[in-house]
Amino acid sequence: MTNKIGGIKNKSVKSPLIKTLYIVRHGQTDLNKQGIVQGRGRDTDLNDEGRKQAALFFNAYRAVPFDKIYISELKRTQQSIQSFIDLGIPFEKLAGLDELAWGILEGQPSTPKNKAAFLRLLRDWLDGNLDSKFKGGESPNEVKVRQLEALGVIMDHPEEKNVLICMHGRALRLLLCILLNKPLTEMESFPHQNLVLYKVTWDGAKYEIIDFNNAQHLK
Repeated sequence: MTNKIGGIKNKSVKSPLIKTLYIVRHGQTDLNKQGIVQGRGRDTDLNDEGRKQAALFFNAYRAVPFDKIYISELKRTQQSIQSFIDLGIPFEKLAGLDELAWGILEGQPSTPKNKAAFLRLLRDWLDGNLDSKFKGGESPNEVKVRQLEALGVIMDHPEEKNVLICMHGRALRLLLCILLNKPLTEMESFPHQNLVLYKVTWDGAKYEIIDFNNAQHLK
């Protein structure tokens, strides 16, 4: 698995495309709408807007010949791409794709005190303190461990050329850092909103984002 993470080879001739990952964040939930942190411990449903976003994404990408779908163990990811599953595309749940656990902050009202606590933790991470976390939560380094395990499952199937992955906002930022061989402190360089797309190719040597934070299908 170590030879599959980041751009580790320098080839003068472009390698043939091996796999394309279509990575999306789940659709909107009521907690998203209210600005409340969900995290791994809140197994919430899509709201009406989230279901609309899911329908728009399906209409835009239904013709892509997906070989496999990977989702987290939280139901909002499956709800976001259920229409693809209904086409008969096989899918698999991977705990490694779950959202980062925010511990005691999960489900709490979006108060100035809670927002300040969140921003302090984020500053910790961006300063390189990647083991910092809320009580009962996870650190970026802990999420990285389970994401690498999930990537091992996804990338060990060369027969799966086009793969759809539905996951979560903070987890998506961390995964993109891993794929591009960037430090996790650069997680904020990957913006996102509900059901945006990052399209990533793997040529056997490196990952490359060829579609960055694409929300055209939501317009």
